[in-house]
Amino acid sequence: MHGASRGAPCFSTIRTRVKSRRATRRRPASRRRKPRSAGLPGFTLQELAAAVGGRVVGDPDLRLSAVRPLEDAGPQDLSWVAGERRSGGARTTSAGALLVPSVEAAAGKPAVVVDSPPLALARWLELSRPIPRPAVGIARGARVHPTAKIGRGASVAAGATVGARARVGERARIAEGAYVGEAAEVGDDCLLHPNAVVREGCVIGSRCILHSGVVVGSDGFGYVWDGRAHRKIPQVGIVRIGDDVEIGANSAIDRATLGETRIGRGTKIDNLVQVGHNVVVGEDAILCGQAGIAGSARLEDRVTLAGQVGVNDHVTVGKGAIATGQAGVTGSVAPGAVVSGMPAAPHREFLRRAAVVARLPELARRVEELERRLARFEKGDSSWKSESPKS
Repeated sequence: MHGASRGAPCFSTIRTRVKSRRATRRRPASRRRKPRSAGLPGFTLQELAAAVGGRVVGDPDLRLSAVRPLEDAGPQDLSWVAGERRSGGARTTSAGALLVPSVEAAAGKPAVVVDSPPLALARWLELSRPIPRPAVGIARGARVHPTAKIGRGASVAAGATVGARARVGERARIAEGAYVGEAAEVGDDCLLHPNAVVREGCVIGSRCILHSGVVVGSDGFGYVWDGRAHRKIPQVGIVRIGDDVEIGANSAIDRATLGETRIGRGTKIDNLVQVGHNVVVGEDAILCGQAGIAGSARLEDRVTLAGQVGVNDHVTVGKGAIATGQAGVTGSVAPGAVVSGMPAAPHREFLRRAAVVARLPELARRVEELERRLARFEKGDSSWKSESPKS
């Protein structure tokens, strides 16, 4: 080769020598680092008990590596038993230790006894899970209007947009593709996941989480018939969301026609939920997936709407009321009531109706039989007397 000395080693020889040197420097098998188990960093039962305020049953130095459901847990995993329905799983699970409400529920396994295993689990995951923290500040590629105010410690990722006169609170995180519109406000410690949208003028409280695809402040569904066509009513109100609210992926909270659509402090909204214009939702409500709330309805504090519940416009659902899955709430619901069915009725009444409906095929058969016997009677055929009715 041009410029190479005759005795110089070729490239393949050099590569072989490098590989050989690397091999001689490898750690002995006993010193090689083992791959970490999936899940959280290792922890002991004593560390867990101290963090969640529980009492250790068994070896306090027992080390665990992950948290998994009962049916998936292995000898190095922590699992939990929540209530009597799952207590049988404690005897069959392979989990190394359990979070339990009582010593008896542990079925002889090492455990941490707490008042509420689900609450303790949530606390432990909150304390121990690794939370990715994006770089503080405005990333290159983010679009932030010069008049916007970005709080101390906040981060705005590449591809995110913050409009004119908008405000992003301290330590808030605006992820890739998220949008904060003109004059909108996002409170301290909020998290907007990729492609979450807060439209112009809307207000988000502190410590809120908006998952991907959420739209806060799109136009309410307001039209008026002018005799020839549906004319759009301008939607000039806003949405105001309280502190500690979480909104699941692809849910929509429509802006008010006039005034405010309001979501109270601590309310949790699942994926694919529709909240119409001028709706008022109280504090600590639970709205499950595919629930829909029509315009100007009012949900008081701690209301629960199960999956696919529909709520009519201009009705009130009282404090602490529950609508079970697929209920159609066409009228106001008393505080503390449990309603089911379409149209929604008190749950016990719904169960009675369901029992009757289940008997309808048999009742229909018996009616047909009686009609046949009646027809023979009317014709003077005495054979109807000897025919015993079938049960």
